[in-house]
Amino acid sequence: MEKKIIVVDNVKKIYKIGRKQDFVVADGLSFQVSKGEVVCIVGKTGCGKSTCFNMLLGIEPTTEGTIRIEGRDPYKDFNYFQTKIGAIFQTDRLLPWRSSLENAVIGLELVEKSKEAREEIALKWLHRLGLEGFEEVYPYQLSGGMRQRVGMARAFTVNPDILLADEAFGHLDQVTSNQLREIFLELIKETGKTCLVVTHDIREAIEIGNRIIVLGKPCRNLLDEKIPEFSSEKEKGEYEERIFSVIDRGEV
Repeated sequence: MEKKIIVVDNVKKIYKIGRKQDFVVADGLSFQVSKGEVVCIVGKTGCGKSTCFNMLLGIEPTTEGTIRIEGRDPYKDFNYFQTKIGAIFQTDRLLPWRSSLENAVIGLELVEKSKEAREEIALKWLHRLGLEGFEEVYPYQLSGGMRQRVGMARAFTVNPDILLADEAFGHLDQVTSNQLREIFLELIKETGKTCLVVTHDIREAIEIGNRIIVLGKPCRNLLDEKIPEFSSEKEKGEYEERIFSVIDRGEV
């Protein structure tokens, strides 16, 4: 039996607006992710994808239902997961006063490693991501794609069990986005990470994911589709049309 690394069970998320009004962001959201799976989450803007991402990271609690990652609550056990989960965000979130190397070692500063060991690991990932020669450069001196590479290096340096990516390539130009997506997928395959990717790009989801989960509004499951690894372009197009149709209708 496949080990379930992420288990989201009947989650509801409500924000209070004033004294009497509630805003339901998620309602009955449920899915599971097995060890080594790459699962993509897609849905219309405003359907709650990023809220789901934040709950998985332990930044926000659920209102009802449960989220368990490796059997633990990511919100209640937030500190435990700081080096267990790597996150790649829509914006690079680099600290402007730190160089590429200094940004890449941030996660490693939470563990008991020497400065030399931290830098050795971070340099390996910066070089792997094509940033050799840019280790001492500051974010304002880097292009958007290069900053995102630093953000990816920062996520991989802690050798996390799980990687979460939220619209990690959507803000870049198409050429850069395609390049980074290919590198990301290559690294995921090399390291065998369990990965959950939030994206608005259906074709990106098909290229990256073993499975695609389509969310409606409020955040709930509309479709959970497996994507065979060696799908033809015609098959990918058929998956894309089916997923787009489900998103467009807001129902299966």
